[in-house]
Amino acid sequence: MRPDQTLVTLQREGTHVTARTSEPFIQKAAAGASERDHQYSHLTASLRQRGLACTVEYGLSDYIVHAELPDGSALIISPPQEPATDHPPPGYPESWLVTRGHPDDSTLHEVIYDSEPDGPHARYGGSVPRLLAAIDTRLDQLGLPPPPEPRRPAQESAADTILHRAGFVPVVLFRERFHRLPSAMTDLAEQRRMVTRAFGMLQAEGFDVSCDPDLLDPSLPPPDGHGLSLGDRLGHLTQSIQSAAHTSEAVAALSELAAPGDGVLQRVVESLNTTADWWEGLGEPVDPHYANRLRYITKKVDSYALEIRSMRGDLADRHTYHPDKVLVRVDRVAPEEPAGPRVAAALAVSPTARRTTPAAVPSAPAVRPAQPPARPSSAPGR
Repeated sequence: MRPDQTLVTLQREGTHVTARTSEPFIQKAAAGASERDHQYSHLTASLRQRGLACTVEYGLSDYIVHAELPDGSALIISPPQEPATDHPPPGYPESWLVTRGHPDDSTLHEVIYDSEPDGPHARYGGSVPRLLAAIDTRLDQLGLPPPPEPRRPAQESAADTILHRAGFVPVVLFRERFHRLPSAMTDLAEQRRMVTRAFGMLQAEGFDVSCDPDLLDPSLPPPDGHGLSLGDRLGHLTQSIQSAAHTSEAVAALSELAAPGDGVLQRVVESLNTTADWWEGLGEPVDPHYANRLRYITKKVDSYALEIRSMRGDLADRHTYHPDKVLVRVDRVAPEEPAGPRVAAALAVSPTARRTTPAAVPSAPAVRPAQPPARPSSAPGR
């Protein structure tokens, strides 16, 4: 894996299957770690973000995380250590115990978090977000600097997009952000199909992917990672507007979005209304609420589409060159074919107009005309 490459880890955590995206600087810290370190990477990465040195060591019957604090004390993050039999897979225990102690002060023994069956946090079981939230709270109280503000590099945003299309659900909890399979998806075969699809899509886009082989279905064909999504196919509209030198070129792209009947926004409105009708028939008491809320949002989108359509008409009426774009494009403008005598006479500009309106595209060396054209009238909409 390249040092600057984003890693996506697909793994089972308790009853959920999650996908976690690691930033490159986290990967550098973990790149030389042993396999057992990767099983606790979701813990060590968070602690290292707060400047703590972490190691993964073997306890009585399972691995534990040891994090040194600036005052010489240390945190011990441990899954159940006894009995040594019937342990869940390493890194995904059913409970956690977090203690703080000092090697030179035997009187310091603090229990920060205890989700064992008889502990004060037993209701959270093996929840990693709850565990990290409790640790962060105590570190805040001890005066440790907060972690740096999370950033979303382009690669991570691209991974979010792929996971979204693969059917994963985003989760934002405390300082943690990840994706998971739908909570009601409990069939193991269906989970494997979803994870296998996401695994293939991520690999096809060049991501480094770590995944438990038990979550993959090798009988499934690899997904086609080269097909353009609907959003990507609409990307040419953005490119057209960016390179437009004349309002007519920008209007042409905007027309595809705002056209009545079959424009992009109109099709979005139709799809959302159809989704609302479908959702309302699912049969749960809360479904009509979601359907009505979706219809309300759809009405807003429809009204905005009407406003955009009206603004598009105002832009079309301007029918002029963009002052910051025309100098770039003027050398690429193809000469027009000579018009017939009758057409040329119909398009001829009167002498009066010629004194106030430029008759041709400004030449490349020009920056601004010496005399600005007459200001347009102050009619509404101008």
